[in-house]
Amino acid sequence: MTTTASSPVKSPAFPWQDRRGRLSWLKLAVFAALFVPALFIAGQWAGGDLMPRPLNAVIHLTGLWGMRLLLLSLCLTPLRAGLAVPEFALLRRMLGLGAFAYIAAHFLLYVGDQAFDPVAIVAEIVGRFYLTIGFIALIGLCLLAATSTDGMVRRLGGVRWRRLHRMTYGIGLLALVHFFMQSKADPAEATVAAGLYLWALARRRWSSPVAILPLVAVSGLGAALAEALFFFALRGIDPLRVLAANLDVEFGLRPALWAGLIAAAVEVAGLIRRRAARTAHGAPRPAAPRRAGSAP
Repeated sequence: MTTTASSPVKSPAFPWQDRRGRLSWLKLAVFAALFVPALFIAGQWAGGDLMPRPLNAVIHLTGLWGMRLLLLSLCLTPLRAGLAVPEFALLRRMLGLGAFAYIAAHFLLYVGDQAFDPVAIVAEIVGRFYLTIGFIALIGLCLLAATSTDGMVRRLGGVRWRRLHRMTYGIGLLALVHFFMQSKADPAEATVAAGLYLWALARRRWSSPVAILPLVAVSGLGAALAEALFFFALRGIDPLRVLAANLDVEFGLRPALWAGLIAAAVEVAGLIRRRAARTAHGAPRPAAPRRAGSAP
């Protein structure tokens, strides 16, 4: 990274600053928004809305918001490319750390619910598969959070740092499995999350505008397959029945269709935005007014 005397690039002192230390209203808005779920959960707890097991409800909600933020951080790269909004690159670290904070709180509250008994906690994590993969995902997030600073980027070098942080996609997959297994009988949000995760993963490989249909298909069909596998594993339901159910919209759109529609909306909006930008860039400039007395 090179700098100039007139416009030095430095590490921001505060999370709402850009790379030049200036206030970024986008980062400030997102930073403030990260606290909203925690405040809402605290208000529900204080108001008695989480009875009869408030601590268990808070454990569930912090994990849910951690998963949402982790998924959003993974989707930022395709959102930035698809919508041609380079400012989104400023938000990935912040959202990743926000996801880590909620998931760490999720785990610490679980430890408290186990009366801080290390023997019981280890036995639970080892004995329950969904806790095992959740704990592995948490360890991975701890590693990524610890190496998220600019200083660690310089120490590791850009290439090694990027290789390390590609772990985010593997962690996201583990978190998704954990999410499905915790969803019990209603995996609707987990299904949408699976579709968007697959879209984000595919978008890294397919950047061409002509890839819109394959990307939408990956999102929608991938989500439908994830839902079918969930119900087969949980209840032994024929996966073909679940896949066919996604075509029945009599009672509303199925989660897999929502995943495909979200991916389609982003891709189409990005296509329109890029075409408008090219049109504006290629439009002929208006002719300069002639001076009085000049030749026609």
